[in-house]
Amino acid sequence: MLSLDFLDDVRRMNKRQLYYQVLNFGMIVSSALMIWKGLMVVTGSESPIVVVLSGSMEPAFHRGDLLFLTNRVEDPIRVGEIVVFRIEGREIPIVHRVLKIHEKENGDIKFLTKGDNNAVDDRGLYKQLQHYLKSHVLIFSSTCHLDPGLVNKALIAGTVSSILFQYLNNIKHY
Repeated sequence: MLSLDFLDDVRRMNKRQLYYQVLNFGMIVSSALMIWKGLMVVTGSESPIVVVLSGSMEPAFHRGDLLFLTNRVEDPIRVGEIVVFRIEGREIPIVHRVLKIHEKENGDIKFLTKGDNNAVDDRGLYKQLQHYLKSHVLIFSSTCHLDPGLVNKALIAGTVSSILFQYLNNIKHY
């Protein structure tokens, strides 16, 4: 059951304390939005960070990994690169690897993608009778990824080493 003890804390606050808490919350939210917008400007992409939602790219990426994306317009996309694209009618972007590039004489470039862990290419995901993705559906290319498990291990290791260091310092003073 949901605990509503925080409501008692709010009721006990005077107006100044309540105003201070609301102001702090507003600053946290606005800071997060400014960081997000700043990342959008720096990376040139509408969504600079995405979360991997499926196992289709294992072993490269696992479910829950964070991908940091950039919109590298000047660099041509090559076979083997990891791209993020959105299919018409679907809100969730897909993270897959470029399998083939089809370039016409007029300079029009199309891509065929596939998840590393998938048995077949992504033609089944595309619109009916569409064999390649047009370049305008590509959102970004992946530049860096962060494994949350690794971050958790680093935080735990840092916490343990900090506690151990503090404990050893206390022993020396006795």
